[in-house]
Parts: sequence; C-alpha cells; structure tokens
Amino acid sequence: MKAVGWTLLAVVAVAVPGCGGEPAGGGADVEDGLQVGRMLGAGNDDAAGYAQASRPRPFRFPEDHGAHPTFRSEWWYLTFALQAVAPPSTRATPANSPTEQEFGVQFTLFRRALFPDGDPADPWRNGQAYLAHFALTDVAAGTHRHAERSARGHPQLAGAEVADGQAAAWLEDWRLVMAPGGWSLRAAADGIAVDLAMRPEKGFVPQGDRGLSAKGVGAASHYYSAPRLRTAGHVEVDGERHPVAGWGWLDREWSTSALGPAQVGWDWFALMLDSGEDVMAFRLRRRDGARDPHDHGALIDPDGAVRFLSASDFKLSPMGHWRDEEGREWPIRWRLALGERRFEIAAALEDQRMDTLLTYWEGLVRVTDAQGRDAGRGYMELTGY
Repeated sequence: MKAVGWTLLAVVAVAVPGCGGEPAGGGADVEDGLQVGRMLGAGNDDAAGYAQASRPRPFRFPEDHGAHPTFRSEWWYLTFALQAVAPPSTRATPANSPTEQEFGVQFTLFRRALFPDGDPADPWRNGQAYLAHFALTDVAAGTHRHAERSARGHPQLAGAEVADGQAAAWLEDWRLVMAPGGWSLRAAADGIAVDLAMRPEKGFVPQGDRGLSAKGVGAASHYYSAPRLRTAGHVEVDGERHPVAGWGWLDREWSTSALGPAQVGWDWFALMLDSGEDVMAFRLRRRDGARDPHDHGALIDPDGAVRFLSASDFKLSPMGHWRDEEGREWPIRWRLALGERRFEIAAALEDQRMDTLLTYWEGLVRVTDAQGRDAGRGYMELTGY
C-alpha cells in the first residue's frame, strides 16, 4: 500500500527546492501536506497532465522495476523479518532468548513528480523529487530507529533507472539494486546500517485485478509484489554487526491518485507464514465507519499460486491498542479471519512509529494461529491515526 509517501512527497515538493538535503518541517504548507485524504484524493487538481492507472496492464521486467515518471507518484518498498545466524559476542541477553536476535528492517524510496512533462534528459529539470525512509527494529534491545532523507532527482543524488538488464533505485548512498543474479540493499544512518542480499522465491504477484489495485471510484494504482525474498547479510546497531538471515517482501506501486474523499487512512499487512503461504491484506478506513468495498488482498500458496481476496474473503479486527505520548491510540494487535482460518497479529514492539514529516506506524509483527502457536512474521502499516 504505502501511499503515505504521496503526502510526504507533497511536502518535499515545497521543502526541497534545490539539490537536496533534509526536509524542512512546520508551517502552513506542511500542515496542508499532512492531510492524507486531501493530498491523496482522486479529484486533486494537480492530477492534470499525469498518466492514470485505469486498466490492467502486463508487467514487464526489469523495466517495471524502474521509474514511471509519467505518473505522479510511486515507491519501492521493502520490509524484512530477520534472525541473527550466530550469537553476537557482546550481547548481555542469553543467546537462547526467543527475541534475542530478531530484527525488522524497512526501506522505502518514494518518487513524486513536481510537475508533468519534465525533461528526463536534464538532471536538474526532470521534475522529480525523492524521499526515503530507513528503519531498523531490534526486538531484544526494545528499540525502533529510523531515518529520513530527501533530494531532487539527479544522477548523483536520487533516482531510479534500468540499464544492462538490471534496475537500481537510490537516494545518495542508500541503494537498492535488482539484478537477474540477485538483489542487494545498502543503507546506513545514525548508528544503524544494513547490507543485505536477497532473491525472489516466488516471482512477482500482480495485486488487485491483474495488477490494477482499486482504492475507490477513479482511484487506483499499478501494484505488484515479490512476497518472499530469501535474504542474508548483516545489520549493524551502534557499531555491533550481526550476520542475519530471513525473509523479505517487496511492494511496487505507481499511480496518480489513491484515496477518495470518504477515506481517512488504511491498515495494511504483509505476512509470511511458516506454512509457506504469504498474505497481503489491507482495509481502507472510511469516515462513516463502514467497511470499504475496495478492501482487498492476496493469498499466495507455497508453490506461488495466487488467490485474489475481495472484501468478503477476509476480516481484520483490532484487538488491542497502544497509546503514545501524544494520546494517539494505535491498533497494534489484530485478529485476521481468512475464510474459516483465524490468526492473531501482534506488534513485536509497541512503539514502531515513523516520526517523519507524517507520523505513521510501520513495524515488525508476529503471527499466531487459533491455538496460539507461532505461525509467522510480517509487517504492518497504520496511517491516518
């Protein structure tokens, strides 16, 4: 889902007039930008001149790993549920602790066009802005740390391209590479770092109607996922380097509109189950409290077969909340009804907020089955609270 970046990039369009740097905060422009429904509404005036996601289209690789600048916005979104493969020598917690070596990683690169019809050949007049979020959750330490960067599109600052059969997306030295022989992600900031190698185990899954993910009347995105990335590498926390292995998830979306005026936010889940199945599901929250008919998801079998989930095929019910210091209540424990099957989803840490230009919750979750047995890991995103 991850359309929170559209709001953030609307702020970046104001805050980054030059070559790049940290986004500015405060002021009337930022307050306007933080109104999710306003900025992501399908009827926004600034949609004129951009391409629209209005019908299914076949995905082409590696081309679709690159940028789609005729659309207003897009993102490259990666999350990981990782375990250390050897006990770190300096950790005080016993090595057999169930949470001792568990890490969550999020990396997202957002692109937003500042105006239509930019000149792609001109590094300063291509009309693109980029924003990136990087976060690392250390479950044993009880910490969730994150960083944010922004820059105008420029070959030496930020961008996305496909060349020689491989795709790359970057902002400064934060870099994702998707090559036929394997993918890599490198990022470092403020005492945290990752260096990960990954490989898709199930290929690419078109979400929604053959890759057209409808969020409302006249509002849709082109959306595909790589739901199970076999991952290995290192994470680093305050100079301590941990070899890790586990699973990751890639989401790619691009469009020009997302939320309608009746919608205020969403709750999104990507779950990698121990059964080998994978689940993507989201619910769009409406102002009137009714179930949105555009809620949908996908159930991916261990062999890669995909079943589309309509709003009638699943139900997400909040079961427990965490209140932050500003009084916001975040639903961090859920029940997922998937046909006759029941799962509970709980945050690995309560506080996995992203205190960026727009505060949202994005973090590692644990999944248990109806009998309370460990059933998998995943990521959850909560916006509009």
